[in-house]
Amino acid sequence: MPAYGAADPEPIRFLDAEGRYAPSDSAAEFAAELDGVGLEDFKAWYRDMVETRAFDTECTHLQRQGQLALWVPSVGQEGCQVGLARASEPQDTIFPAYREHAVAKIRGVPLVKVAALFRGLTHGGWDVNDPANGNFRLYTLVLGAQTQHATGYALGQLLDAKHRAGDTSMEPGEAGTATGEATMVFYGDGTSSQGDANEAMVFAASYQTPEVFVVQNNRWAISVPVTRQSRTPLYRRALGFGIRSVQIDGNDPLAAYAVGRRFLRLAREGNGPGYIEALTYRIGAHTTSDDPTRYREEQELRDWERRDPIDRLEAYLREQGVEDDFFADVRAGADRDAKRIRDEILALPAPEPDSMFAHVYAEEHPRIEEQRAWLAHYEASFAGQEGAGA
Repeated sequence: MPAYGAADPEPIRFLDAEGRYAPSDSAAEFAAELDGVGLEDFKAWYRDMVETRAFDTECTHLQRQGQLALWVPSVGQEGCQVGLARASEPQDTIFPAYREHAVAKIRGVPLVKVAALFRGLTHGGWDVNDPANGNFRLYTLVLGAQTQHATGYALGQLLDAKHRAGDTSMEPGEAGTATGEATMVFYGDGTSSQGDANEAMVFAASYQTPEVFVVQNNRWAISVPVTRQSRTPLYRRALGFGIRSVQIDGNDPLAAYAVGRRFLRLAREGNGPGYIEALTYRIGAHTTSDDPTRYREEQELRDWERRDPIDRLEAYLREQGVEDDFFADVRAGADRDAKRIRDEILALPAPEPDSMFAHVYAEEHPRIEEQRAWLAHYEASFAGQEGAGA
């Protein structure tokens, strides 16, 4: 870990920008985490990324056609997400922000349920208590809120483990407790400036929660560059809280997997929280309501497009002898799946109007009843108007 003023190590990387296996010096201590990961695994990771991007592109088109209220693209960030999701274990719990589409897919959430959220048909999108959804929590549009949710959940994992062991101590500075499960939370460079994210790290470090913070540093918090938010690399902030922290090449899924696997295992074993700053880039807009051409240079975009994580892994697979037929099959299958999901999205039934009042409060509330009555009166005002004036 660098001291103040010391040079930062090179970001952890196994694949270079052209997809060649060329580990950075900083990757050496994590290389063993890739033992046992074979060619078929890498091909599955590639499929994950291509299928997610095809879905992502289809949803962008649907929003432009007025079929989704909003869409949050993840184009360019699939490498980090796939590597980290594949590094997690079934018993781990994932708290996303709002663009972790690849993670949702890998953990088992049907992508049509992700789209239903942005179509405005549901408060949440999927049942987090259903094991089929892989302990993948709901998307959070309130910046930073999920960091505190995750730390609270991880603290619960810790307390449950202590209870099972008959341990009632919570002394300052005590060693962590093995839990056998961990929590991973995703957010972006913009959210790293939120108080919630920093408060979450205080509690995580103080109680040694079994947790991994993942900051996808895609360089732009909407229109504000990361250089405006921090004069030091973001991973250094976590070091100040006493949390193990590294910086990785976020467009290299091998690096994301290796570091994620190590940090999650350490968390489960009682070695406290970790922090991963994944250097990546948001190729598209922040959301479909954003115009990135107004605040970033075209050359910057072109430079990052040449580091596309899908192209990078494809180059590596080709170097390993994977032939054209595989890539053509993956692209064709991804296109079919995206079109199938599009049709499913368009066929989703509209929710009952009264459902918007459900689960706002735990018990009946006069304000909700007032709003429900107003809506009923408003809807009734249209009765009998069909054909009026004919």
